[in-house]
Amino acid sequence: MADQERIALFIDGANLYATAKSLGFDIDYKRLLKEFQSRGKLIRAFYYTALVEDQEYSSIRPLIDWLDYNGYSVVTKPTKEFVDSLGRRKVKGNMDIELAVDAMEMAEHLDHIVLFSGDGDFRSLVEAVQRKGVRVSVVSTNTTQPAMVADELRRQADEFIDLIHLINKIGRDPDRPQRAPDRKPATASSGGYDHDLVDD
Repeated sequence: MADQERIALFIDGANLYATAKSLGFDIDYKRLLKEFQSRGKLIRAFYYTALVEDQEYSSIRPLIDWLDYNGYSVVTKPTKEFVDSLGRRKVKGNMDIELAVDAMEMAEHLDHIVLFSGDGDFRSLVEAVQRKGVRVSVVSTNTTQPAMVADELRRQADEFIDLIHLINKIGRDPDRPQRAPDRKPATASSGGYDHDLVDD
């Protein structure tokens, strides 16, 4: 067991949700954890998302609570609202810096980072942790039009895992009723977002 690869997951929540949605399935986060626990010694599973604070109810809240109780390290921050040049209200919630800082801090304790994002902004992060001797896998998809993964990120990664190949392992079975997680509502594993985030 001592020679097991030390793995950490870094999940860009909004990006993974959009990618799964583009492939027409929902992520079962319990199965996702189990899948990567079977691939080595899972040190940590980080989940990053921005939250709209002043909403009465956010559909992401049950998921966040469920993840918190079920083996994930959840990192959130409030979104910022602004008006664009055309006078439209937009919500901005970018978690790139938080994810990058955590990945750099964790790198010396890991052999392998699995990044769930297709955002090309992470290319230099991937390169930086590779220089520290850490292998990086990127999970996204290029089977959609347009592809959900930036070409430069895919090229930089040691391994590219197309999310479409993980559907049978981490997808939620729509026919199977969800068992209510401890202390939290069963809707938690759906991962629905009810607002559009501007990611730049």
